[in-house]
Amino acid sequence: MSHDSVERDAPYDLCGFSECHCRPGARQAHSGRVMLLLLGWIAAALAILGVMLPLLPATPFALVAVWAFARSSPRLEAWLRGHRWLGPLIADWRARRAIPRRAKQIAVASLACSWLTMAGLGLPVLVLAGVAPILTGVGAWIVTRPQ
Repeated sequence: MSHDSVERDAPYDLCGFSECHCRPGARQAHSGRVMLLLLGWIAAALAILGVMLPLLPATPFALVAVWAFARSSPRLEAWLRGHRWLGPLIADWRARRAIPRRAKQIAVASLACSWLTMAGLGLPVLVLAGVAPILTGVGAWIVTRPQ
């Protein structure tokens, strides 16, 4: 039996993980998975804070977290979908692309505060004029989602 046939017949998952770290290119895949896990944990933490803090929206962070976990850890994705605070937000978004009224209000207020902060910092008028339609568009998109 030649070395080529053994390599071709061997399963990719020699290590017992969903991705084998032994095959060529696995280091890049592993580092990408780690980055997605890190993004997922940061977004999940911000989403949980958003449930408790009045000016921090939870829904966008919960959606980023479930997206990142779906690509890096099915176990963490399932945990987040079953979370007592964040699970319903994710389910509403998946089922109807819905954002709760309170989250909409917070998001629109945050967008306005962001623009006012930039203006207060004295950013050039061209920057403010360029950012305003973007923030307005994002706000309009958020407001037009079902509740």
